Amino acid sequence: MDWLPEEFLKEMKELLGEEYGQYLESFSEPPSRGLRVNTLKWTRTQCMEKLPWKTEPVPWVSNGLFYDGDQRLSKDPYYYAGLYYLQEPSAMTPAALLPVEPGDMVLDICAAPGGKSTELGARLKGRGMLVANDISNSRAKALLKNIELFGIGNACVASETPARLREAFGGFFDKILVDAPCSGEGMFRKDRDMVKDWEKRGPKYYSRIQREIAGEAVKMLKEGGYLLYSTCTFSREEDEGTVAWILEEFPEMELVPLEPFEGACGGQGLSGCIRLFPHKIRGEGHFAALLRKKGTNAGERTDAWALKTGGQRETNQDLRKNPQLEEFLHETGMCWDFSRIVEKRGMVYYLPEGFAEGTGLRFLRTGLWMGTLKNGRFEPSQAMAMALDAEKYKNCISFDREDMRVIRYLKGETLSLSQGQGPAKGWCLICVDGFGLGFGKGNGMTIKNKYYAGWRWQ
Repeated sequence: MDWLPEEFLKEMKELLGEEYGQYLESFSEPPSRGLRVNTLKWTRTQCMEKLPWKTEPVPWVSNGLFYDGDQRLSKDPYYYAGLYYLQEPSAMTPAALLPVEPGDMVLDICAAPGGKSTELGARLKGRGMLVANDISNSRAKALLKNIELFGIGNACVASETPARLREAFGGFFDKILVDAPCSGEGMFRKDRDMVKDWEKRGPKYYSRIQREIAGEAVKMLKEGGYLLYSTCTFSREEDEGTVAWILEEFPEMELVPLEPFEGACGGQGLSGCIRLFPHKIRGEGHFAALLRKKGTNAGERTDAWALKTGGQRETNQDLRKNPQLEEFLHETGMCWDFSRIVEKRGMVYYLPEGFAEGTGLRFLRTGLWMGTLKNGRFEPSQAMAMALDAEKYKNCISFDREDMRVIRYLKGETLSLSQGQGPAKGWCLICVDGFGLGFGKGNGMTIKNKYYAGWRWQ
């Protein structure tokens, strides 16, 4: 343990007492690997039945699974179908503890690369709106890919400072997740490079950032709304210290006690919080605290468009008259609100419920990118393919997971159909075991590949 900072070890010994030795012993154990099932597309039981590898349920997360760390699940067709997200088991906890319900307006303020946002978006079930933000534009691009891969169509991906978000969304959100930047002490066992950052910056540096972010988040929360504050560090200054600062600085906030589950510990000097340690659970380390803004307005629909403009959007008649777009939307078998379909420079978007135009914020995506209009023709997007319900779409071609044509499709190659699968015509949704991967253009017994080049199998 000579690579661990002496000051850190001293603090952990004081924090853990008699359990300090068990914590040190955990460093000799391999990190646990986990995946979180995309409940927009299937259940944990279905996932366990279909995956060809041994998995075990994560006890404290209803859609979490442990898997053998030797498996490369990121190189599997099911991963490309957005059926699961690879996530360290303890990191699944914060999104699971925030009580998100369909129709909520939800903010993930430090969202990249998207592990927690994809869970929050899945739990909205297509209703309400998720604003997933990361101040880093490059990290926000990775966030966008993961949200689109999961088939979440009611998300807006932003790259803004918390203060800029607050200017546009004061008192707007029902639920907010602040998974704050931290000194990363809970990741030391998994990633030794985190130690270098700890030595360079440390808890004092991060606690200032955490309080700045949390303060702006409180101002964006509705009365009666919930804020989940979390970190992947053990520092009391960053954990209970930041929560105590929120309660003192904002008397309208109150702590909602979280019930510790098996393996979880309570807070240090502040009851009602939850701590996870690697010597007590199959995971690394996390801290979580749930707070509520006093009042009764949570759950009441706030349409940001109405707040900004004084009215509702009007149906885009020009788009409704586009025969190719209208025909395609009919083929999806899904219900669409044409008042939420907009076109910007040839790009067609389906805006989330309550989204506001004209905020001046930097959005990488506003809702579902449905496709592109070119010379009057409509070409559906990769994001649209991931958001469709393959059971409802009328033009699907599905291959077994073991069929090599699945890999050839993901590599961008033209496909040949077997007898009984064709002939194919028009925009075909190419599937693996009934789950959408992307589009192809049917031409009899061949499919011209339309899989997004930036996502191709390497």
